[in-house]
Amino acid sequence: MSKDRAPKGRSKRPQARPRGEAKRRDGASRADRSGFRPKPKHAQATTDVAVGARPPRERRSGARPAETVPLILQTEADADYALLDTGDGLKLERYGPLTLVRPEQQAIWGKALPEAQWDAVDAIFTGDTDEEGMGRWRFARGDRGETWPMAFDGVGYLGRFTSFRHVGVFPEQAAHWRAMRGAIEAADRPLKVLNLFGYTGVASLVAAAAGAHVTHVDASRKAIGWARENQTHAGLEDRPIRWICEDAMKFVLREGRRGNDYDIILADPPAYGRGPAGEVWQLFDHLPDLLDGCRAILSDRPVMMVLTAYAIRASMFAVHEAMMEAMTGFGTEGRVESGELIIREQAAGRALSTSMFSRWTPERAS
Repeated sequence: MSKDRAPKGRSKRPQARPRGEAKRRDGASRADRSGFRPKPKHAQATTDVAVGARPPRERRSGARPAETVPLILQTEADADYALLDTGDGLKLERYGPLTLVRPEQQAIWGKALPEAQWDAVDAIFTGDTDEEGMGRWRFARGDRGETWPMAFDGVGYLGRFTSFRHVGVFPEQAAHWRAMRGAIEAADRPLKVLNLFGYTGVASLVAAAAGAHVTHVDASRKAIGWARENQTHAGLEDRPIRWICEDAMKFVLREGRRGNDYDIILADPPAYGRGPAGEVWQLFDHLPDLLDGCRAILSDRPVMMVLTAYAIRASMFAVHEAMMEAMTGFGTEGRVESGELIIREQAAGRALSTSMFSRWTPERAS
């Protein structure tokens, strides 16, 4: 499920320095024993353009799309993934055959399962608590290697231990992937899918397995390499997937100049990142331009445009109104649905919010 998330090969992200682990007398780190405490995030300069120097955006004319807000899309446990428990700044998850403990700053409540179940895991991530902070994995039963086999609804890929606590997939995206797959399978023609900030390519593989022609764009060569490895693992080498290492904004603008278009566009940008040539991406500065560019390359028979945002200081309505503005006056009447992606925990049934999303689809004739 795309963040150098690191790589979320989305755009490459700045790497934080590893933090030393404070040790107790028995040698265990505080991170291992007592969870992770959220720490203040220091704001980065969001732009090198002076405040007020950016020209004002022109508001679009025409009818606004219909809208549905808020919409909650939920991921529940299945054979390949489960959120087992959360609490004390941590989450306990099952990824295929492995159980893992990772930091989760939103889990500000107590754990529901006994500590013995939290201790009987395969791996624990220790280190920086930030979303992109560096750290390492502690393996309870010896080093397990970098990867292990996983699948999403029968599409194989490799889970991967990274130094940025991510494991190569984002389960909360399941609702988008299933909606996309259903649209591809129901179409009367092969659909063209553009996956921007595509990371390790699970969405691209799901689309290709359903019969789409896929263009996968990511700024990280390492993430592209992982995605190709996943394609081989899934046995989908014969499927039409273009793997492109490039800055997402540059690619979208160039596709517009070339007159190329897509039926489905997925965009999962980071809050901050850099392209392969040092291009700077700032979500709050550049998202409207990206959405405009994506609108321009939607086909004459568009099926879906999906935006996911993990920026914690944004609101759901921020991404909703950005999508509404981008699709105002569009030639095909449509609806924008926006809300949050959540994962439902097994132990106590609590909902863990992971990200915000906004999804445009054409209105169906009644």
